[in-house]
Amino acid sequence: MKNTGKELEERIKELTCLYEVSSIIGNTEVSQLHESFNAIALSLKKGFQYPDQTEIAIETPICSVEAKQINDTFQLTSEIQVFNEQKGCIIAYLNGETSFLIEEKQLLDNVALKIGNLLERIEIQQNEASLKRQMERVDRLGILGEITAGIAHELNTPLANILGFAELLKDEFHEDKHILQDLDKIIENAIFSREVVKKLMFFACEMPQEMQMVNLVPSIKNSLSLLDASFKKAGVKYIVKLDDDKLILRADTIQLTQIIFNLIINAIYFSPKDGLVTIEASQTKNHIILKISDEGPGLSEEALEKVFQPFFTTKPTGDGSGLGLSVVHGIISSHKGLIAVENNKSKGATFTVTLPKS
Repeated sequence: MKNTGKELEERIKELTCLYEVSSIIGNTEVSQLHESFNAIALSLKKGFQYPDQTEIAIETPICSVEAKQINDTFQLTSEIQVFNEQKGCIIAYLNGETSFLIEEKQLLDNVALKIGNLLERIEIQQNEASLKRQMERVDRLGILGEITAGIAHELNTPLANILGFAELLKDEFHEDKHILQDLDKIIENAIFSREVVKKLMFFACEMPQEMQMVNLVPSIKNSLSLLDASFKKAGVKYIVKLDDDKLILRADTIQLTQIIFNLIINAIYFSPKDGLVTIEASQTKNHIILKISDEGPGLSEEALEKVFQPFFTTKPTGDGSGLGLSVVHGIISSHKGLIAVENNKSKGATFTVTLPKS
């Protein structure tokens, strides 16, 4: 009867532990993960036969709880599975003359399963939040595109008039050098403004396109050839990784080159001396995927949100108009493609362009 009573007591402890862990996990948010893991470890410890001689460690990629120092005469481990992949484990250490009970292994497995479910829920929530932010960004960029298109059209006519009248005045005052110098400045600035308007129209997808079946690979090689001097001047190296020599898609050749050119120029600018720019191109059944990575400082949270908006730039004043990446975004949108940016795990950032093949 004594043994039966002892066994019953152990089962009650295990069930109480599972109930406590379920309650903790049910109320856990991402910001409370460390506190919840500590509470789970404490509850597990109490659920074992010898709690005073047991220590619990929980190891996952996003949060861990270390066990207190102990002479681990015995050790019990259960894997934490997240979407059928091992993403951590729970380890129980026992300092004593007896080993773990079979039921304690089952308890550890049950708790590992519950933690795996928690991590799956958190990952789903994070993916949903990320998708929501991307959709909000697309909406904002769409509104910006409409506003920008209107502004560009309104500016085109007065700029053409300024250029036309300035040229007429040059003919009239061709003998007055001072007036001619002033008129040249007017013409130079009007031409610069016209180029800005052209870039705005690219962003707003208002430029005519000549769509045809083209191979992405020559466009990459041509861009790198043109930028060879820029790489050497900046002291930056590059590597090209191509899945195939033929990556065929329906696109405007000039605009496709502009996408590659702008993204590589951007990567060179932010790369440190002796840094490496990686250009990767691959394909799926329906899409061509272009990735351009640098080893620069990466992007802040604000920059990740605004990087494709016109006139937003992280470059010092005078180094950029803030239109390069917005133009890239506009061209890609007009090709019914997508562009995304993320910071690399170690250093730098990666721009990923996904374009439909047809």
